[in-house]
Order: sequence, then structure tokens, then C-alpha cells
Amino acid sequence: MSIVREGLILTRRDLAHWVRQPWTPIFNLLFTIMLLLMFAFIFGGSIQLPGGGDYIQFLLPGMMTLAMMFGLESTMTTMAADAKKGITNRFRSMPISDSSVSLGRVGADMVTSIVEIAILLVGGLLLGWRATNSPLAGLAAVALLLWLRFAVLWVGIFLALTAGRHDGATVLVQVLVWPAGFLSNVFVAPEFMPSWLGAVAAWNPISATSTAVRELFGNPLGISGGWLTDYGVLAAIAWPLVITAVFLPLSARAYRRLRK
Repeated sequence: MSIVREGLILTRRDLAHWVRQPWTPIFNLLFTIMLLLMFAFIFGGSIQLPGGGDYIQFLLPGMMTLAMMFGLESTMTTMAADAKKGITNRFRSMPISDSSVSLGRVGADMVTSIVEIAILLVGGLLLGWRATNSPLAGLAAVALLLWLRFAVLWVGIFLALTAGRHDGATVLVQVLVWPAGFLSNVFVAPEFMPSWLGAVAAWNPISATSTAVRELFGNPLGISGGWLTDYGVLAAIAWPLVITAVFLPLSARAYRRLRK
């Protein structure tokens, strides 16, 4: 219980910091909205879906999934800045658990993630997007989005504690996020890609979550067959579980190995 209490205290610390300097989460959200508008109104008219369907209904769940990936860069940047300024060393000198520092960061980011999802949902409704399944299914879709974000945050923390203090680390994260985002079914259906590229996109964890979210919201899946059609929700649960199982212990080890 002490770890949870310490994590909540540090969560409030990170949220207070964002209240004083809110530009990073605001710019991340504005950038996501800009991408949504660009693909909806500029490219959307020329993009078709297997089996038909309105593109905005297909696009919005994908954009919400991609927005969850942006947590990797913001988390890495904040954790790396604390390490560079010596704030992390001060935390390590206190009688608190090593895990509470990372938990505080994760807790703050999860709160902002809920706000991001809410704003994107409102924006989607204004653009004509609709969820046709039950409210309970919609809540399950939001839970899967947050589950992916939770897993991605541990990747960001690990990179912050290992490569984050070196020049070019932010570029490294962008190289990881953007190819992974575009090499998925966020914007287009994998069936319209070359066969080998479509197979890679289908196995992308982002594709699993976006497919599951579309299914739970009752939106077009953008696929007419394949294993994602039948096991999208299961894959959306399994992929973040694997990522967390790998990077949470690596993050804890990297934190313990920090030198004062």
C-alpha cells in the first residue's frame, strides 16, 4: 500500500507540473486532431474500405489508437528531463520505493490519456462518427485503448532511463512511433497493401487494438477476413500484456542502475 500511496503523491506532482506548463499535452492533442482532419477531409475521399463503409467511421478508432502511442515520446521526454536535472537522483535518495517514481509518471499520463480520448470522441461526433454498439462495448473499447497506452508508457520509461539522456533520443522515438503507426491499419486497410506488407501490418500491435476498438464501437473493420477478424479483441489484450511483461522489468532494472 505504501507504493500505491507514494505513486499517487508523485502522480499529483506530475499533474501539477502539467497544469503549470500544459503545452506539451495540448500540442500532442492538437497534432492528433490535425491528423484526423487531414485524413478525413483531404485523403478520406480517395480511400476505400473492403466491403464498403464510411471512412470517418473507420478512421476515428484508428486515430485514437495512434494517439495512445504518442505517450511513448512524452513519457520519455519527461523522465529523461528529470534524470538530467538531478530530480531522479533526489527521489532515489528519499525513503520511497523505486517503483513509485515510475508509477507516478504512469498514473499522470493515464489521467491525461482519458482526457485525450474524451476530446477525440467529441471531435469524432462533430465530424459525423457514431458508435453503434452498446455503451458497455464502448467502455470496453476505451479500456483497450488505455491498456495499450499503459504498455507503451513502460517502453517510454525504459528508453528515458537508458537512451533518453543522449542526443538524438527523441528522434529515435519518432522513428519507432511513426513507421509503426503508418505500417498498421490505422489509416488504410492492409488488404490494399502489397501482400507481404499487409501481413506485417496485420501483426502490428497497433492494428490489433484499432481493429478491436472498431469492432467494439460497431465501426467498419477495414478487413474482410483473416485472424484479426476473429481474434482482434484477444490480440488487443495479449499484445500490451507482452509489451508490459518485457519492458516493466527492464524499466525497473534501468532505474536501479542509475548512478547518482
